[in-house]
Amino acid sequence: MSEESALLEQAKVSLVGAGPGDPDLISVRGARLLSEADIVLYDALSHPELLDYCPQAEILDVGKRYGRRATPQPEITELLLKYAATGKKVVRLKGGDPIIFARGSEEALALAEAGISFEFVPSSTSAVAASAFAGIPLTHRELSSSVTLITGSDREGKEWSPEAWRKLATATGTICVYMGMRRIEEITQAIIDGGRDPSTPAAVIRWGARPNQRVLVAPVAEIAREARAAGLASPAIIVVGEVVALREKLRWYDRRPLFGRRVLVPRPRHQAKETAVALRARGADPLMHPAIELTQAPDPGLVERTLAQVDRYDWVVFTSANGARVFCDYLGKHRKDARVLGSARIAVIGSRTADYLKSRNIIPDLIAREFVAESLAEDLLNIGNLGRVLLLRAEEARDVLPEQLIASGAIVDVVPAYATKKVEGEAQARLLEALEQSLDAVLLTSSSMVDSLVVACGSQKSLLDRVALLSIGPITSATMRRHGLQVALEAPVHTIEGILNAWTEAILEGTFP
Repeated sequence: MSEESALLEQAKVSLVGAGPGDPDLISVRGARLLSEADIVLYDALSHPELLDYCPQAEILDVGKRYGRRATPQPEITELLLKYAATGKKVVRLKGGDPIIFARGSEEALALAEAGISFEFVPSSTSAVAASAFAGIPLTHRELSSSVTLITGSDREGKEWSPEAWRKLATATGTICVYMGMRRIEEITQAIIDGGRDPSTPAAVIRWGARPNQRVLVAPVAEIAREARAAGLASPAIIVVGEVVALREKLRWYDRRPLFGRRVLVPRPRHQAKETAVALRARGADPLMHPAIELTQAPDPGLVERTLAQVDRYDWVVFTSANGARVFCDYLGKHRKDARVLGSARIAVIGSRTADYLKSRNIIPDLIAREFVAESLAEDLLNIGNLGRVLLLRAEEARDVLPEQLIASGAIVDVVPAYATKKVEGEAQARLLEALEQSLDAVLLTSSSMVDSLVVACGSQKSLLDRVALLSIGPITSATMRRHGLQVALEAPVHTIEGILNAWTEAILEGTFP
């Protein structure tokens, strides 16, 4: 067998549904295939955060959007065939479901004809997910026992005709129209001409299942005019049927307290992802553009030598999850576990740090009552007789903790486990571009982040005066004020959950704009 034939035999393409909107709507299998992919060809409507699953892959944007320059379908198919023939793992990431108005079947037929294995990995199609996030169930025992999914976009060369729409008008309970905004007037009129009551409730759902989702409800006879007046355009789903009236009682997503609020998260990417999940759970729209990047320890050899003898310490202190991660990475690298600690006890600042260690089966002996260095120092000093202490922290951290411990008689070894630096170049440009957009808030979680953000802004620091700045705690707030920045809100509990809870409460009480 030739090398080319062997590669063709092992070739496989996964046609994966990304789901619409919220990136959590992708299937578990879809996420796993992305994490294993060598090549990913993705659609315009698949959420960009899904690409975080596949940092190892070559990424190709092949999205199509009506009215914009896009990759033609034949070219996409040729790319699939080309990359599959190399024997690499190829994922075709499609918005919504791959075989519901997504041309996945056409791509699969081309693969089958070329003798290339493939699989469909379904996800929630746009009509189902968008309607659910709008609070519109597509069926209801008393209102609708059938649903029709239909496209309002015509095959090239085929003239649009109202005849099919007239037949459909009374033949089904709920009508869901994909890609129909160009002809919403003709479509709704044909449905009415076919016998549907003009007062039948209808909805247009734009950007369904995303924090910028917009939902307009009106009688089918008026929905086109009102949608045009509201400026609603593609991407959108049109829903016609009595079930639309249920939205008044069942809307849930756009009633979340932070719904639609755009929040800049300038944390390092791996930390920002967790924050983004928490923001989306409250309905907010997170924009992840780091102001700082984590770098390796300034002296990796010192970290290695210190951790090789970690059992000689009485206490090991982590002031952040980043330091804890360095320690656990060391354990993994050397195939060791928590037994290396011997009798050493663990102290941490922050529930996130504690949770990370617990996920690695290391239970902290002490979690600071308040998530600042001063509180941890006080709690340790109350225990007394600390002996020898190892402090794994950022290179740029404040010295208040080691100074207080040393003053009490403890022997303290401060080992920088990692460092931070401000973003530059393209990353800095993206950060500034995000600040120039319409934002509701910037979430600031450390003094180093504030310093780096101000440096990154440079002469455009005034951009920070246009947006609410949310602080995770008093140390961060003090740094903000030192730079002349206004603190819109400070978390009483110094965690991400703490600042989001405080923000939510302030909005509900009407004390936050």
